[in-house]
Amino acid sequence: MEQTIEQKLKALYDLQLIHTKIDKIRQVRGELPMEVADLEDDVAGLETRIQKIKNELDDLEDEIVTRKNLIKDSQANTKKYEAQLNEVKNNREYDAISKEIEIQGLDIQVSEKKIREFGFEIASKTTIYEKALADLEARRSDLEAKKEELGTITAETEKEESELIAQAEKATGAIDERLLIAYNRLRNNAKNGLAVVTIQRDSCSGCFNQIPPQRQSDIRQRKKIIVCEHCGRILVDEQMALEEENAI
Repeated sequence: MEQTIEQKLKALYDLQLIHTKIDKIRQVRGELPMEVADLEDDVAGLETRIQKIKNELDDLEDEIVTRKNLIKDSQANTKKYEAQLNEVKNNREYDAISKEIEIQGLDIQVSEKKIREFGFEIASKTTIYEKALADLEARRSDLEAKKEELGTITAETEKEESELIAQAEKATGAIDERLLIAYNRLRNNAKNGLAVVTIQRDSCSGCFNQIPPQRQSDIRQRKKIIVCEHCGRILVDEQMALEEENAI
């Protein structure tokens, strides 16, 4: 059965009332879901960074062990060459072995220098690592607090929101597709989510621009769907709004 314009307006305003209640519930949660998501990203980022630093520290420790082993090898080679010096038969052999001893000494110096550098790097990265651990602990604490807060608010409003969403789905079925598309477009474009608004003090309650008396009269007659010339929202008269608000 074809709906009258008045029935269409009532259906639209009823849907708006339900959506406004849902919006208010979600406003109570505020920025909490986004804050939780941001903190989860922070925690994941810090965990990745900490693991990276830990791997770098492990690699540096391995480098130190490698350098210490190279020093031991060079020291053993030095002793071997020094023993060979006692058995040389000519200056050429003496110079060659002396050169090898010198090379081993230089290798030891390079390794010792590298060990010192690795030590400084370990100290620096350890400071960064410890700070990252402290930051991670703080972020985890903040995350748990925000999750608990969000959980409490969600538990308090979840049932009501679910019931309202079901009501909205049912109310949507009473609106023809063309009007519903227009309604959703208006709602999505409005910061406050209002697509259907009333006349208050001779003005659109959506954008607060003045509505001419003749246009107000047309709205009260409910013979056609009229939108605000300034913001494009669908307009209903105050009496209809009051009746529908009392009915829901």
